[in-house]
Amino acid sequence: MANQFTRQCAFLALAMYASCTPGADPGPDTAAPSGARRLELVRLVRNDCGSCHGLTLAGGLGPALLPGALHGKPVAGLTEVILNGRPGTAMPPWSRFLSASEAEWVVTQLREGFPDAH
Repeated sequence: MANQFTRQCAFLALAMYASCTPGADPGPDTAAPSGARRLELVRLVRNDCGSCHGLTLAGGLGPALLPGALHGKPVAGLTEVILNGRPGTAMPPWSRFLSASEAEWVVTQLREGFPDAH
């Protein structure tokens, strides 16, 4: 039963990953995201990440992404997980869709309390 659940969750993560626009240009890697891109990133985290980490980011299949849960974890390590995923888990790599600076912006926002999409 647990193996079936794990396979279903991994399939869901891969399906979400594949549903993103292939070849999307994540933008420049040197600057903070623009206002429009920030809104896209907020929606991505709330919807795509939220499907495994919980829509309120309080945890689900994946761990909680709330400030308290991320306290003490290095920004570089969290950014690495976003960009490269976690092999052997349902966490896919997002480097195809996010630049390193965008992933770092997401981590910074998560550590401060992630905004809602408006």
